[in-house]
Amino acid sequence: MRRACLEAQRPAGSAALVAVCKNQPAERILPLLAAGHRIFAENRVQEAAEKWPALREAYPDITLHLIGQLQTNKAKDAVRLFDVIESLDRPALADALAKEMQKQNRHLPCYIQVNTGEEPQKGGVLPKDLPALYAHCRDVAKITVAGLMCIPPAEDVAALHFALLAKLAQALSPESPLRLSMGMSADFEIAIRCGAHQVRIGTALFKIMQNNKN
Repeated sequence: MRRACLEAQRPAGSAALVAVCKNQPAERILPLLAAGHRIFAENRVQEAAEKWPALREAYPDITLHLIGQLQTNKAKDAVRLFDVIESLDRPALADALAKEMQKQNRHLPCYIQVNTGEEPQKGGVLPKDLPALYAHCRDVAKITVAGLMCIPPAEDVAALHFALLAKLAQALSPESPLRLSMGMSADFEIAIRCGAHQVRIGTALFKIMQNNKN
């Protein structure tokens, strides 16, 4: 990550690492916490509910992101468990989250997930519908949209999707740039070169941790 930042003529620490802990037991997360890492992500609300309350007791400064698809009936639990929602993709979900944030007095920053590849099986708003959703979040739901998130199609050139996300973010908010959550284990260096403010890494990170343990 440092090398990718420097190659892109960015400050070495300008891209944050979000450690994705999907299907990782708590005992495999503890070494990361002990090493000082504090930004983590989960795909599912139920898995987070089972794993993170106990970890938060020991490490209260954890920041936990939700990066998986979220049903409106899980909004209450999501607002209670997470600190950042990265998979906001429709007005109904924005309204449900806003209602729960008000109830719980927890006003979480959100990222709008954009389906840059327009894949029918994948969550995320279509690029053409993004401006309307952004306006709904800002003007109706009164949700803080911190940035945009995408997951490129596996078979496509990732850089094209990262560049598209950056272009969409610039068009939405030219005076106050939105953060870009893009890049995973296989393409995070490309994402950083394309302007990612945070990358979501799970497989590669835990492989390194396991190799160090061995």
